Amino acid sequence: MSVVPTGRPPVIELDGLGLTYPGPPPVAALHPCDLRVEQGEFVTIVGPSGSGKSTLLNVLGLLDDPTQGTYRLQGEDTSSANDSRKAALRGRHIGFVFQSFHLLPHRTAQENVELAMLYQRKPRRIRRRKAAEVLTRVGLAHRAQALPTQLSGGERQRVAISRALVSEPSLLLCDEPTGNLDSETAASILGLLDQLHHDGMTILVITHDKQVADRGQRILTIRDGVLFETAPVEGGALC
Repeated sequence: MSVVPTGRPPVIELDGLGLTYPGPPPVAALHPCDLRVEQGEFVTIVGPSGSGKSTLLNVLGLLDDPTQGTYRLQGEDTSSANDSRKAALRGRHIGFVFQSFHLLPHRTAQENVELAMLYQRKPRRIRRRKAAEVLTRVGLAHRAQALPTQLSGGERQRVAISRALVSEPSLLLCDEPTGNLDSETAASILGLLDQLHHDGMTILVITHDKQVADRGQRILTIRDGVLFETAPVEGGALC
């Protein structure tokens, strides 16, 4: 799916954003970088363990604060936002998908999906309806009443994706979404992400796997806290 100009601000806009841990000694976990992710883009960021991937993801997810630069999410400068405002922005704009699924073991698939709306105080009938809709969308309607222990790894990741989608976010942040899956199951999850992208979702995937990274429209590399655009733009550090 190509990105069509919408007249709307970028979903993500970083301007000289960096994060240094004070130490001693100080450690530059993320060197200052500029980045724009437009509405409807599928961007992958690849790098080895310890390269700064998780640091970047935590900053993009408003879980960690940068020590310099600015981060605009859907046009809003988050630099001066307090914790309450950041939580509101996360709930409104960001869906998270993690490598380890993060499902509650004693809740059914549907109940795990509903939890995202419970925190938003949605009425029960709306929670049930929307959870059923997203589980159908990812092909898991028939497993809605199963517990996580009764689901395969791929099914659990689909539940996690459903939970991320149910609040209708503008951005899906995926942290190694295929890391705990066999190759066949991983391919099915990547196919689902492709379909979500085709439907207009803005997706950013963090991965150490180049085969996963190659699914993106744009591929970035992060190494020693330095972010590079590697495809389709030739070379060029963003930091």
